[in-house]
Amino acid sequence: MKHELTFTPIDLETWGRREIFYYFSQMAPTGYSLTAELDVTRMRAVLKVAGFKFFPAYLWLVTRLLSQQTEFKLAQADGQLGYYNVLTPLYAAFHEDDKTFSLMWTEYDDSFLAFHAAYLADQREHGSHHGILAKAGQLPPPNAYTVSCVPWVSFEHFAVHSYENKPYYFPSVEAGKLRERGGKVCLPLSITCHHAAADGWHVGLFLDALQTEANQFEKFLEISNGD
Repeated sequence: MKHELTFTPIDLETWGRREIFYYFSQMAPTGYSLTAELDVTRMRAVLKVAGFKFFPAYLWLVTRLLSQQTEFKLAQADGQLGYYNVLTPLYAAFHEDDKTFSLMWTEYDDSFLAFHAAYLADQREHGSHHGILAKAGQLPPPNAYTVSCVPWVSFEHFAVHSYENKPYYFPSVEAGKLRERGGKVCLPLSITCHHAAADGWHVGLFLDALQTEANQFEKFLEISNGD
């Protein structure tokens, strides 16, 4: 099921995070990154047997879990601080012909099968379009956050900090090249956050949930099929 996009304003007078937000957004603007390793052995095996691509599954699962935590959905709309009900993945579409990329987005759907189909449709319709935006004449939706992959590099850490004094509070997520460790297939995963929006505790919840659901990805295939 797709979600109708909604924005909920935050009452700064009663918000428990008010002083933390003010400190890290106004007094000492701060962002941070950390990199973890995700065991995707079972997830990849399940997807391969079912005939699905790993990259859209990665996009979907990360978006699903980030969207469950308010701290990762903070934004400003018309000068009002609040949060969206769901995020949209904004990712890179790589062009083999000239080794450039374009930004692509696919609307999140609670059904993995529906999202996977929409991802493939976007690739067919817009994947060959060059330029910074793959969907020519369209702008990414206001709830779009950056999530992508550098499949050529198996990094130990990846960091990006560039807020340019803009009120941008969504996280950025980057995966690296898969590698084998002790018979397991592991994915390096970096998440960059604005400290005004989210702390290490929130990231820890996200990473724990990500590993748990990657280990049980077959349940999303069952749900998507209506079982």
